Amino acid sequence: MKFAPSLICTATLLAMAHAHAAEPEQYLQRCAVLGDASARLGCYDALAKELQKAEQKVGVPASASPEAANAVAAAMPSKPSPKVQAPATPISRMSQDWELNNDANRGVYAIHPFRDNYLLIANQSNSANDRPYRNIYPDGYRGKHAELTYQLSFKAKVIEGIAGSPVDLWAAYTQQSFWQAYARQYSSPFRETNYQPEIMAIVPINKQLGPVNLRFAGLGASHQSNGQGTTLSRSWNRAYVSFGVEAGDLEVTARVWKRLDNAKSDNDNIDIIDFMGRGDVRVAYHDKGWEYSALVRRNFSTGHGALQVGVAIPVVTNLKAYVQGFTGYGQSLIDYNYAQKSLGAGVMLDF
Repeated sequence: MKFAPSLICTATLLAMAHAHAAEPEQYLQRCAVLGDASARLGCYDALAKELQKAEQKVGVPASASPEAANAVAAAMPSKPSPKVQAPATPISRMSQDWELNNDANRGVYAIHPFRDNYLLIANQSNSANDRPYRNIYPDGYRGKHAELTYQLSFKAKVIEGIAGSPVDLWAAYTQQSFWQAYARQYSSPFRETNYQPEIMAIVPINKQLGPVNLRFAGLGASHQSNGQGTTLSRSWNRAYVSFGVEAGDLEVTARVWKRLDNAKSDNDNIDIIDFMGRGDVRVAYHDKGWEYSALVRRNFSTGHGALQVGVAIPVVTNLKAYVQGFTGYGQSLIDYNYAQKSLGAGVMLDF
C-alpha cells in the first residue's frame, strides 16, 4: 500500500495528534534534522510504514476518519522504532547520501543522487574537437562551440549488510550527453554520450580524526563507454577504492583506480590513463542552500589532468541555478586526449 505525499502528511498528523504528547515531538524532530528533500521523504516513508503497521493491527485506514485515527494512534508503538527514533545530533549530508547509520537508513532500492544531475542550456567551449568525425562527414565537420550538455546520475542500495557484515552493496548509473542542439546545418546531432554503470561495496566508518570525520570506505568497479563503433569507439573499465570525509559543511570524496582493460588489441584509447590520471578528488561545500564544488584529476607523470568547478544557487525546492567551468582533458570520452576550456550555465536538480 502506498500513500500520496499529502495523504501521508494528513494521516501522520492525525495519528500523532491523538498519540501521547511526547511522541509528536520525537517524530517531527526526526524529520526536521534532515537537510535535503530526499532524506525528508525517507523520514516520511518511515512514518508511513509505522502507520501501515498500525492499520493492519486495527484493520481500518488511518485517514478514514478522526475515530479511525484514534484507533491507529492507539495501535502505534509507545516509542518510535530504531529507524524512526529522533537522533541526538543532525544527520550529515554524506551519511544521508550513503545511509551510513540507522538514522539515515532507507532500506534497499531507494533512489539517491550519485554525481550531479544538471542541464547546461549553453556550454561554451573555446575549441571544438572535430578530428574524430572527419570520416563520418567527408565534406568536413565544424562543430558549434556552444552546445547543450546534461548529466543524469543516480544510485541505489541493492544489498544491505552483506552476509551479516556492515558492508552494503550499491549500484549506480551516470549518463552524460553533449548535444549540438544549435548546429542546425548538421541536424543538431548528439556529438557524444557517455554511459557509466558502476557497482560499489561501501562500509561505514564514522571515525572522527581531528576536525574531520572519515565517513566511509569503498571498493568499486565501473565501465564507461560512448556506445560507438569503428574510429569513434571509446571505453575503459576500472576498479577503484574510495574514501569519503566530512568537516562540517565540507565534503571530500577521493578515488584511486586501476584500469582493467590494458590489452592493446581492440583498444581505441590505450593511453587514456596518460590524460585521465589514476584517480580523482571531489570537493563540495554547502552554505545555506548554495553549493560550491570542484573535481580534480591529475597524472603527475605526464602533467595532464582536468579541473571542473561549479556553483549551484537555490531557486525553488529541489531546483538550483547552476554554473560550471572546465579546463583540461577528458570532459568527455571522445575528448579524452583533447584539451579545452568551457563555461556553461543552466539548472541542477537536488533531490
